[in-house]
Amino acid sequence: MSLLFKHLSRLLLVSVTTLPFIVNAADNDDFEQCISNMKVQATSAGFSDYIVNDVIPTLSPLKRVIALDQRQPEFSQSFADYLKLRLTHYHIQTGRKKLREHKVLFDKLSKQYGIPAQYLVAFWGLETNFGRHKGKMSVLNSLATLACDQRRSKYFTSEIFDLFHLIDNKTVTVKQLEGSWAGAMGHMQFMPSAFRKYAIDGDNDGKIDLWQSETDALTSAANYLNSIGWREKERWGRQVKLPENFAFEKIKFDQFYSLATFKNLGVTRANGTALSDYKIDAELVLPAGARGPAFLVYPNFNVIMKWNLSENYALSVGLLANRIQGAAGLKVNKNTQVDLYKSVELQALQEKLNTIGYDVGKPDGIWGPKSRKAIRLYQLQNGLVGDGFPNRQVLTKAEIHG
Repeated sequence: MSLLFKHLSRLLLVSVTTLPFIVNAADNDDFEQCISNMKVQATSAGFSDYIVNDVIPTLSPLKRVIALDQRQPEFSQSFADYLKLRLTHYHIQTGRKKLREHKVLFDKLSKQYGIPAQYLVAFWGLETNFGRHKGKMSVLNSLATLACDQRRSKYFTSEIFDLFHLIDNKTVTVKQLEGSWAGAMGHMQFMPSAFRKYAIDGDNDGKIDLWQSETDALTSAANYLNSIGWREKERWGRQVKLPENFAFEKIKFDQFYSLATFKNLGVTRANGTALSDYKIDAELVLPAGARGPAFLVYPNFNVIMKWNLSENYALSVGLLANRIQGAAGLKVNKNTQVDLYKSVELQALQEKLNTIGYDVGKPDGIWGPKSRKAIRLYQLQNGLVGDGFPNRQVLTKAEIHG
């Protein structure tokens, strides 16, 4: 999933250009009307005749884009399944190879931007499989399709107008605009807004080419991570081990506490040794509930989440970066069975929780922050382990309450 494209409207994390000419697809009868409105607004905004008369009129909808938008793996796969496809032998070995191949460049980027090489390589591997799969869909048509879909018209209209700026400024050409179904481009999958704000001519050849120039792409990624607050000399987090009967009532999710707080609650490193006395705040992340692997994540984890607001994705970046650097793999208790849930089950649970007074927002079958908090509260008030995970016990008990 791409830089600056985030799941649903809540995933718009990086400010895009404020546009007075947003096309509201909800007010359009069809795609053609949406494009007609877009043409009028582009004219009013001062775009070139080329954009208004040659580019916009040729835009066409892509049905596959809507289908892909509705089943993003970051939010439809279990943590184990998601990780299995991304923390592979190929990703680890190729990542290590890329570290060696680009050592001079990575040393330069680390010194200039403070981003360790293994993280840049991990992002590269997850985004495009190190440039092997940059996407072959029309970026213009993908963005137009999503801009004219009422769910997130504002965000994607903003993105397509950013792309119009890039075309008018001759930063990109229409011919080279191939990418992902969401409109992301190049080795590191930059959205147009990210391209405009953070892309850099890393190889100093007078142009920015995120498709063909690995140097431009990696330099741009380092610039982006530095700009949004990466903390040099700090890690992303670590796998930890929770004690039996961990006091979940003393810890809220999506909230940072001192590392000492977790140490006092009996949390240790994954191998059982004590946490350090380093002064840093941490957040507990349980991607598969209390029965699955546990992590303490640090401020740099939130920086990764600004790239893609998915805990599964952010954990994959951190774990892949660790493996590329030579660390051991994830510690998994093979004797522990994680109770998985289906999206339809979670949606039913969300509906029930709303009914009995636990606000999860609009039921959508997605295990997001609001659902996690509501489930945790329900668990703590009903004698269950308060890990916020929609396990079988929660589903069964809520069924009784329902």
